[in-house]
Amino acid sequence: MTQEINAPTIPAHLGARGRGGYNVRFLAGGALLLAFVTFLIVQMVQATRTTGAYYMTTSEVHAAGPDLVGQRIRVSGEVVEGSEEWNAQAITLKFAISDESGDILPITFYGPRPDNFQRAASAIIEGELLPDGSFQANNLLLKCPSRYDEEPEEIFVQAQR
Repeated sequence: MTQEINAPTIPAHLGARGRGGYNVRFLAGGALLLAFVTFLIVQMVQATRTTGAYYMTTSEVHAAGPDLVGQRIRVSGEVVEGSEEWNAQAITLKFAISDESGDILPITFYGPRPDNFQRAASAIIEGELLPDGSFQANNLLLKCPSRYDEEPEEIFVQAQR
């Protein structure tokens, strides 16, 4: 004797429904997400190149010479004692920095004079080299010896123009 099993059958409309619509949506969403992540990575790489922590010394700037004119660079050096010229009416600070080799680079900064400029031991200056060999600073990072610590105190100032 054979026994017949009455198993429920799958309705025809459920078996005919395709899954292609969902795959296209997931693929499009994934592609958009991948494009956005790629965009963010490219932006981060460009930002790192322009604002990286690398800086040049005054001798490196003099050695590169005209190749650096008009480019945005960072220069580090010791503030030359007695080189400060402050013009309060024009809100212009002029000074010079040098490195171990004694190369001097004149700096012009348009903005407020930092209060602790007299105590500044060294500076990292961000800006561009001008054709006359001077440097126009947009940002100053002054390192001053603290009264209490042996570590230098850092002060950051931005230009007004």
